[in-house]
Amino acid sequence: MNRKKIDWRDQAKAQLRAIDRPTALRILHALADFAATGDGDVKRLQNIEPPEFRLRLRVGDYRLRFHDYGPTLYVTAVRRRREAYR
Repeated sequence: MNRKKIDWRDQAKAQLRAIDRPTALRILHALADFAATGDGDVKRLQNIEPPEFRLRLRVGDYRLRFHDYGPTLYVTAVRRRREAYR
């Protein structure tokens, strides 16, 4: 499988910077692993068009929301689980 490019929305970058550094690094590693292998706990969110997905990270309780445009993952949000779907 080819490695996917990761593109970040400005808001998602700011949310990632607001997280403590060790957790943010774990989030980045999990996203890089998913982009490289396609393995991870990924689910499509219901009733959202274009299709949006969430990557559940078992490290901490953060969720990444992203669109999968074939060769590119477009990260739209990085939030705590309790805030991720509001």
